[in-house]
Amino acid sequence: MVTATLPAVQANGEAITGRFYERMFAAHPELLNIFNRSNQATGTQKAALAGAVVAYAAHLTGGSAAPWGPILDRIAHKHVSLGITATQYTVVGRHLMAAVAEVLGEAVTPEVAAAWDEVYWLLACELIAREARLYTEAGVPENGPVWRGWRVTEKTVETADVVSFTLVPADGGPVPGFTAGQYTSVAVDLGGGRGQQIRQYSLSGRPGAEHWRITVKRVRGTAGAPDGMVSGFLHERVAAGDTLRLSPPFGEVSAVGGEEPLLLVSAGIGLTPAMSALAHLAATDPERPVTLVHADRTGAAHALRHELPALQERLPNLSVRLWYEDAAGGELPGVKAEIAEGLVDPALVPLSPGAYVHLCGPVPFMALVRGGLLCRGVPAERIAYEVFGPGMLR
Repeated sequence: MVTATLPAVQANGEAITGRFYERMFAAHPELLNIFNRSNQATGTQKAALAGAVVAYAAHLTGGSAAPWGPILDRIAHKHVSLGITATQYTVVGRHLMAAVAEVLGEAVTPEVAAAWDEVYWLLACELIAREARLYTEAGVPENGPVWRGWRVTEKTVETADVVSFTLVPADGGPVPGFTAGQYTSVAVDLGGGRGQQIRQYSLSGRPGAEHWRITVKRVRGTAGAPDGMVSGFLHERVAAGDTLRLSPPFGEVSAVGGEEPLLLVSAGIGLTPAMSALAHLAATDPERPVTLVHADRTGAAHALRHELPALQERLPNLSVRLWYEDAAGGELPGVKAEIAEGLVDPALVPLSPGAYVHLCGPVPFMALVRGGLLCRGVPAERIAYEVFGPGMLR
């Protein structure tokens, strides 16, 4: 039944999820405090949901050979960082199935509805199980709050559009450990009747330090898209001494891998997990061969680059390759680096045999680099990447 109706559901996927969000938010406006409103405004959230449900159905019916374990892990980590609970899956399922019936009309017989309801609950149960385990590992009690107060001890302007926040637990308790490459969610009350919004930010400091650090780029809307609600709030209204609500560290992707040579490739604010990885290795494995490849608009827009001289001193086998769209004035005093002008050419990315690769940046950038590395013979399982927002690579 699912195989027969999959083409129709796929063709109408965004219409179905668009109607789903309308129904759900009308019945449960409190869920607007969880979902990213910027992604709702641009339509990317409904496209992602439609793609995930359709792809899972194709997986179940044998129409896709893509491994689903890693994808489910990624979704589960995002969900727990938002505080999603098992009971909310019932709400989502009810409105999603109703939206399918509304959009496809008479084609949705009771048998078709039952088949797609089973698809949804198979997906939901797999996620619920993974999320329960992640909550337990993070020390979050069942149905307990995921949020903890953190006090801002320092706010540092990195570039015209990037600031870093140094944070310690407001309750004076221990600082949780994390793996370079993981992130925390930040929940802010926007004020003015706008409710709460949540965003994920990579932890950009050294794991094991007595504080956390997040580095936030201000999102400026383009082509009619709105400015970033949370990034604007953090830039404009949060100062040293203020308290933010953060989740435990989550994220299934490690930026450091094992003991093999490491290749870190980033663009823009995607450098944050790479900087955490470099700080970690400087403290724990300084002799490891590491290559840092970073792309940015200009040297002035390259956040945290002032940390590279000290890191290169502590990591004698660290090589740095930079691509700036405009390389004028992009030299880095005290750093041995190759600097090229223009966009990253995957064919020119330095590659050590057997390297573990970590990518972070805009999805088109990661797709370009990943595709180039695959063509150069790097196995897919040795390329890790982090996707923020509703986009997803395979």
